[in-house]
Amino acid sequence: MIQNPVLTGFHADPSMICVDGTFYVANSTFEYFPGVRISASKDLANWECVATPLDRSDYLNMRGNIESGGIWAPCLTYHNDMFYLVFTDVKAWKYLPFKDTHNYITTARDIKGPWSEPVYINSSGFDPSLFHDDDGRKYFVNMEWDFRKPNPDTFSGILVTELDPVTLKPISEPVKVFKGSEHKWVEGPHIYKKDGWYYMIVAEGGTFYTHAATVARSKNVYGPYEMHPNTFLVTTKDAPDSPIQKCGHASWCQGPDGRWFTAFLSSRPYYNKRCVLGRETSINEMVWGEDGWPYLKNGTVVPDFEFEGYGEKHEKKFYDYTFGTDEFYREFNSLRGPAKHQVGPDNVLRIYGGESLYSNQRQNMFVRRQMHMDFQATTSLVNPNKHFKKFGGLLYRYDELSQYLLKVAYDEEKDCQTIAIMAFKQRDYEYPLDGKEIEIPKDVKKVWLRVTAHKETARFSYSFDGKDFIEIDYDIDTTVLSDDFNTGFTGAFIGMYASDLEYNESSFIDFHSFTYEVLG
Repeated sequence: MIQNPVLTGFHADPSMICVDGTFYVANSTFEYFPGVRISASKDLANWECVATPLDRSDYLNMRGNIESGGIWAPCLTYHNDMFYLVFTDVKAWKYLPFKDTHNYITTARDIKGPWSEPVYINSSGFDPSLFHDDDGRKYFVNMEWDFRKPNPDTFSGILVTELDPVTLKPISEPVKVFKGSEHKWVEGPHIYKKDGWYYMIVAEGGTFYTHAATVARSKNVYGPYEMHPNTFLVTTKDAPDSPIQKCGHASWCQGPDGRWFTAFLSSRPYYNKRCVLGRETSINEMVWGEDGWPYLKNGTVVPDFEFEGYGEKHEKKFYDYTFGTDEFYREFNSLRGPAKHQVGPDNVLRIYGGESLYSNQRQNMFVRRQMHMDFQATTSLVNPNKHFKKFGGLLYRYDELSQYLLKVAYDEEKDCQTIAIMAFKQRDYEYPLDGKEIEIPKDVKKVWLRVTAHKETARFSYSFDGKDFIEIDYDIDTTVLSDDFNTGFTGAFIGMYASDLEYNESSFIDFHSFTYEVLG
C-alpha cells in the first residue's frame, strides 16, 4: 500500500497522465523559477522530477509578480507523440477586483525537452487545460474571471475555445459551457472523453478546507453538462478527521493494467489547522460505475490515506547536494527568474548579492521545498564582505511577507562578522536576539548554519567547526510559513540567500555545502 501524499511538500494542482507505462504529474510552481515541475513514476510510489520546462527567461519572466503569482495550475496532456503543457502566468491576483492571467501552451516530443516557445492563447481567466478530441479537434478550457461581480461569482464559469490543431491559435470565440455547482468558486477544469461522454472535472469551494473536485458530463463538448450523482468525486469538507485535508483540484488517467487513478491536491494540517508543507499531491484509485460515472474505489467522496499502486515507497532520508548538477537544479528553485551565481571548484556555490527580502524583482537565492514535518537543513558559507548591507545566510521562507533568515553580516563597530536572526510575520519585523548579535571569531572564515524543525516549532543553530552546534534560544513558529497564516498558495522553503543592498551586483556569498535530513 502507498501512503498519501505521494508528492510531499508544495506539489499543488496535479495534472496526471500515463504514457507507455510511466505516470507523469505536472505541478504549479507559482513565483518560483524554473516554472512547472514535472515528476515521473512507474509505480505511483516513487517519484523523480524529470523536467522543469519553463527554465528560460524568454519563456517565463516573472519579475514583479506578487507573492503566489506566477505559474498557476498547469495541465499536461499527450497526443500523437507530443506532450502539451498549458499554464497561466499570473501577474496580479491578490487585490480585488482584478486578476491579470496570461495563458500559454508549450510542446515537446520528449518530456525532458526541449520545450517550444510558449504560444499565447488568452487572458480571460486561469487554470487552463487542453482537450484533444478523437476527431482531431483541440479545445482550450479555462475558468472565466468576471471582475464586475462579488466573490464567489467572480468565478463565473468554464469557457471552451477551439484551437487550430497546428498553430494552436484560437479559431472560435469562447463559449461558456458550465457554471459549476452550488459549491461555487468553479476553477481548475479538465475535459476527458469516454464511451461517447465528455466528462468535466473542476475544482470548487476555494483552496482551503472546503475544497472539492466536482464532476459533470455531456454528450457535447459545449454542453449542457449534467451533475454527478454525488456532485463531488473527491472532497474532505465534511471529513474533519481525515489525515489529509483540503482535497480537490483533481485530474485522472488510466494505468497500464487498465485501472484508473485520480490525482488531487491535499494538505496535512498541524495542530492549529495550518499546513506548513503546503498543498501536496495525493492519489486514489477510482472505478466506473454501472451508471457510467467515476467514483472513488472506496465508494465515498473521502479519499483513502493509503491506496494500492504498483510498488513500495523507498524514501531517501539524507540529501547531500553537489552544486551545479542536474539534481541540484531540479531540487532547488530561485525566485521569479534565474539566480545570478557561479559554481566553482571544491563544490563552492557563489551566489551574488541581490535585492532585499521584500523585493519582488531580483532577490538571489536557491531554496528547496520542505517535504517533511520533521527535518534538519544545514549549510556552510563564507561571507567575504566588510559591509553591513552585503549579507547572506540560511533562509526559511514562505514569501516576502513571512520568513526567517539566520544572517551572517559584517559589523563595522565590532570589526567582525556576526550571526543574527531576522524574522518577518506578515512583514511584522522582529529582531529576536534583541540586537545582541553573535560574534564570529576573527580567525574563523567558514561558518555552519542549521535549522531543525519538529512540526510547528523549529530552532536555528550555528557552528564554527561543522561539528559542535550551538542552538539559539529562539522558537521559530513554523506555522507562520503556511497558506493558512498568509493569503497564498505555496509552502515552506529552505535554502541559501545572498543580499547586496548597495545594488552593485559584484558582492557574493560562497556556500560550501547544503544538506537536508529527514528526522524521525
